Amino acid sequence: MISTVKQSAFTINGCDFIRSKSQSLTFSHRFSLLPPLPAAMKSRRSSGVSFTKPIYVSSVENFGGLKKERSNDNLVKVKAYEADRVDPIEGPDSKTEVARRLKIGVYFATWWFLNVIFNIYNKKVLNAFPFPWLTSTLSLAAGSLIMLMSWTLRIAETPKTDLEFWKTLLPVAVAHTIGHVAATVSMSKVAVSFTHIIKSGEPAFSVLVSRFLLGETFPTAVYLSLIPIIGGCGLSALTELNFNWIGFAGAMISNVAFVFRNIFSKRGMKGKSVSGMNYYACLSMLSLLLLTPFAIAVEGPQMWALGFEKAVSQIGPQIVWWMAAQSVFYHLYNQVSYMSLDEISPLTFSIGNTMKRISVIVSSIIIFRTPVQPINALGAAIAILGTFLYSQAKQ
Repeated sequence: MISTVKQSAFTINGCDFIRSKSQSLTFSHRFSLLPPLPAAMKSRRSSGVSFTKPIYVSSVENFGGLKKERSNDNLVKVKAYEADRVDPIEGPDSKTEVARRLKIGVYFATWWFLNVIFNIYNKKVLNAFPFPWLTSTLSLAAGSLIMLMSWTLRIAETPKTDLEFWKTLLPVAVAHTIGHVAATVSMSKVAVSFTHIIKSGEPAFSVLVSRFLLGETFPTAVYLSLIPIIGGCGLSALTELNFNWIGFAGAMISNVAFVFRNIFSKRGMKGKSVSGMNYYACLSMLSLLLLTPFAIAVEGPQMWALGFEKAVSQIGPQIVWWMAAQSVFYHLYNQVSYMSLDEISPLTFSIGNTMKRISVIVSSIIIFRTPVQPINALGAAIAILGTFLYSQAKQ
């Protein structure tokens, strides 16, 4: 990387920082024309900074004695950046770092809030209008419409895709569609809290699939973290007051499907330059195309019409608002979660997902007044704790 140093009327170019195993960064001979460093700088033996990547000069200011008002003005101010970065390295307390952390905090808070609202309206709709296949289809349709309008009005940048991109996205969309429908079927049969307790066991399926189908190995701590996950989910299932096999099976199928979605996504999307928001938009559109014919075949317009008429007679016109709200909030919470992936590491995302599940479980129990036995709550706590330990062990 070539850096430029400007002083007075002349310019010197150079690629002159060298890092070795036994020496700190040194100037090469090409910088010999620069004014000497002040004595204050020479007396410093070590900066106390340990480098694990090569760094390069971004800018050098105040060489020589251009300013004489204060003695500190003779010091050399150097900005540097790592080899795989384009921005200068900032300290942990810099304004840039504070702004980044604030942005991540806003993403997390928005993600959790939207997810809680979605689960509330989703359960309300399914209680009055028990057609999970149509409900799932409407969720994907709302998201697709929102993003098409955003691209048309240039609110969001239109992604640049090709046929290869959609081919790569297809298996991801298949797994996403199955997982989405299965989770909705589960919520139509059991309490929201129970569905999310079972879905907290997703890391166990992730490890098992990766180990036995893909041949991946994990540290011992990862395998040990599966014990509280499986044990907690099992305890909650055995003590669930309103247990339903279809609801339980739906949550389990959703876990498996989302594991394969993540695997296909990681393998197929390497090197793709589509943002998280647009990636999820494309995923929703493709999933909508896959799901619509199956929704018509399984439930059909005739059943939907009868069910809607019954829901309106019982709930009133507000059922329409509930259906619109659950569809919009489903897309928004997923969109924010994919956007947050652009800003944080997978580990941080995993921890955030665990905390999100806790907020959904607690809020749904309070709002729907779900009866919970102490041992059932203990099972949920153990499962969630195991999920947290898993995320820590896998880093």
